[in-house]
Amino acid sequence: MTPARPLILYDTTLRDGMQREGMSVSVDEKLRIAVRVADLGVKVIEGGFPGSNPKDEEFFRKLQRQALGDAEVAVFGMTRGRGATADNDRQLRVLADCWAPIATVVGKTWDLHVQKVLRVDRDENLRMIAESVGFLRRQGKRVFYDAEHFFDAYAAHPEYALACLRAAAEAGAESVCLCDTNGAALPMMVAEAVEHVVSALGGACGVGIHAHNDAGCAVANSLVAVAHGAHLVQGTINGYGERCGNADLCSIIPALKLKMGIDCVSGADLAKLTDTAHFVAELCNVAPDPHQPYVGHNAFAHKGGMHIAAVERDPATFEHIAPALVGNSPRVLLSELSGRATIAQRVRRLGYPVSEEKELADRLLKRIKEKEHIGYHYEAADASFELLLRAELGLKVELFHLETFRIIVEKREDGETTSEATVKVHVDGERYLETAEGNGPVNALDKALRMAIERRFPEVHDIRLINYSVRILDEDRGTAATTRVLIDSSDGHDTWGSVGVGENVVEASWQALVDSISYGLLRRLGEERVPAGGEPDREQHSEPEPASDGSMDDDQEAGRDDYRETR
Repeated sequence: MTPARPLILYDTTLRDGMQREGMSVSVDEKLRIAVRVADLGVKVIEGGFPGSNPKDEEFFRKLQRQALGDAEVAVFGMTRGRGATADNDRQLRVLADCWAPIATVVGKTWDLHVQKVLRVDRDENLRMIAESVGFLRRQGKRVFYDAEHFFDAYAAHPEYALACLRAAAEAGAESVCLCDTNGAALPMMVAEAVEHVVSALGGACGVGIHAHNDAGCAVANSLVAVAHGAHLVQGTINGYGERCGNADLCSIIPALKLKMGIDCVSGADLAKLTDTAHFVAELCNVAPDPHQPYVGHNAFAHKGGMHIAAVERDPATFEHIAPALVGNSPRVLLSELSGRATIAQRVRRLGYPVSEEKELADRLLKRIKEKEHIGYHYEAADASFELLLRAELGLKVELFHLETFRIIVEKREDGETTSEATVKVHVDGERYLETAEGNGPVNALDKALRMAIERRFPEVHDIRLINYSVRILDEDRGTAATTRVLIDSSDGHDTWGSVGVGENVVEASWQALVDSISYGLLRRLGEERVPAGGEPDREQHSEPEPASDGSMDDDQEAGRDDYRETR
């Protein structure tokens, strides 16, 4: 069954999503999120409850003046209080007076909550639902009723759960949304319940789904609900929400559009999905999940040699959709599992014309395996790999040469700790010496290096470090262990990673830092064969040649080993 009514995507990132631990955004940030979600093609944006706090009140005032295209705004609240009438209930009056055309009202559906939380009898709860919906309808609102804990209620007393929905529908609710508030429902439970509700209501109003992810089924439950007649899907960008989160619209939207054939957004809007997901993550100060379906950095990354060789021949072999449909792109990961064809493919994608491709690939493969054996990790360090490639080709790699660096860390009696770094480098035959203080030895080293080279390379100011991570590689050696440092950097347009390894964490950090800055400067300076923006389209590359004797090539052999391990 598919929804008889047009499907409505309903975003609750700004209300339910903000209940995630540590999540807090400003009024202006909420406005920016609302605009981006609307631009994605979502039809309803829930802004929260304007009477709950000054921030939401200010947000709704500013949102009224904000152009959102075809998207409509919903204001959120609860059914009337116990012992009150709808006409004199303060919360309902706030909803009625708000300019938003849609009022979403949450009410109790599970008799356990009716008795233990509301402390009223079943009939009074039905009156609270009906009177609240009816009041808002008389005030000219479109009303959505959120049936809290519906699936728990349906499992315990299905007839009463349905009676709550009928009370909302008969009072004029446009849609009743079945909420898996505890996130415990499984897809087969959702399928049976939704189908029963759709049949029982007989078209009196629409049916929606609001899923939480406590059992890991929020997206699946949302899709199953649509397949069995639901026409409204609530969710959040990146699945943000309380506890384990809400249903992730970044997975739901492409699944509806590309897998189920439901025209919920345009193709042009769908192509904005990855950018939207990352934009919201950055505003919410949450690192984007690299393994997130559809929009994650690794969603279409290939590492096993057999996989890479197959994808190069036909992307459909290991990509369930074309990444560009959701604004993402494929990636080839380099590691000790890589074969010669993988290396050659990566070189071609970077735009380096090579006359002796096989020989270069053999040399690079040998170097990568040697360095990864001692702890380097080129899968996450594209800048360090390209510098390694340039060195093998005899192209410029070193823009400055280190003479020495020294770091002093001082712990003072008052408890303050300071770090001071002195760097001596040579640039084009000139010697530069600079000293800088930082909030740690690596920060001080970074500052001193930038000061030393900025007169020759002012472009260094455009390069900023955005992530720094350290991993211990041989834990049994304690503080003497070998460490791997990964640095992510950006120039405001592109992002790249670099790696350093050593028994001294500062030395490992220096390696990664130098690679990061050198790579960024080479890009900005337009040095030979450094691509200015991203990888070319896959269609521009030639296919890898099969082994002439019919045997497996290096990639296929590596892929076969990879396959054995994953089995």
